[in-house]
Amino acid sequence: MKSAVIAGLGAYLPPTLVTNDDLSARLDTSDEWIRTRTGMSVRHVVEPGDATSDLAVQAGRRALESAGGGDVDALILATTTPDKQVPPTAPDVATRLGLGTLPAFDLSAACAGFLYGLANAAGLIAAGAARRILLIGADAFTTMVDPDDRATVVLFGDAAGAMVLRAGHAGEPGAVGMPVLGSDGSLTDLIQVPAGGSRSRSTQPPSKQPDPDDVYFKMNGRETFRHAVKRMSEASREAVARAGWNLADVHRLCAHQANLRILAAVAGELGFESERQLSNIAEVGNTAVASLPTLLAHSAADGSLKSGHRVLLTAFGGGLSWGAATLTWPDIPVAAPAS
Repeated sequence: MKSAVIAGLGAYLPPTLVTNDDLSARLDTSDEWIRTRTGMSVRHVVEPGDATSDLAVQAGRRALESAGGGDVDALILATTTPDKQVPPTAPDVATRLGLGTLPAFDLSAACAGFLYGLANAAGLIAAGAARRILLIGADAFTTMVDPDDRATVVLFGDAAGAMVLRAGHAGEPGAVGMPVLGSDGSLTDLIQVPAGGSRSRSTQPPSKQPDPDDVYFKMNGRETFRHAVKRMSEASREAVARAGWNLADVHRLCAHQANLRILAAVAGELGFESERQLSNIAEVGNTAVASLPTLLAHSAADGSLKSGHRVLLTAFGGGLSWGAATLTWPDIPVAAPAS
């Protein structure tokens, strides 16, 4: 059976920056309050008129360059913020990248979406349906956040990260181990945007506008923290066991950059000291589904992630959804995420 092997990686950050001081100037907060509670100092945000597809195209182009160019057989776009409800965003991204009429589809699993996309890509490759796949994780998450809500606006930034995956063998560097995925729909209200879907549309006349508060992202922070730590820790242990490793064998923990306290709690549960943790949360904030590939690109470019390192990936998001996977980092050229 073929395995999915990483052949290229790229990431993109929009050029506009929002610092903690920018937020403090108009909200009841401070740089110290934000940094001590979230670990974040700055975040990148889309320009007015830009959308998820614009980020995805830039990251996809960089990943294809990293992989040495060439065609792909499918494109998977993991996102929580598609350009429109209909049509899906992936076909537009494929066309703008010059990839032709290949299969292209959106995938939604909130902040765990990149791991779900990785599992889908691995499945297509194992089944022989594709030999080379472009997987993109992109979110313009700041478009869903209430700009006046201190609890959420400080957390999120916009970004995209992309991987080219090729058919290969399980023993190769870059081969993705068997992913561990999970969900719990009984807690769907912990992380949500209430308006915009079929449920809200079916309960009000088409002429009536939704409650302004319902169009924005909402999160129960305390309960989200508890479930995020539990689920990421459990999935990580299972993924490492499936790889035949021990946690002590893992060189780098690459966890979804949700906030500093969640990252510290997960690392503590798994026994990862600071030198084995990858982090870019201070520079980009929580970039949702783009978090994992953007962190990998940052870390490979600055040398904190090297060829031969055993890597544990894990993420958690709305749904609830979560996952983990393992791989040994390959020797591929990776540029730092660029604006």
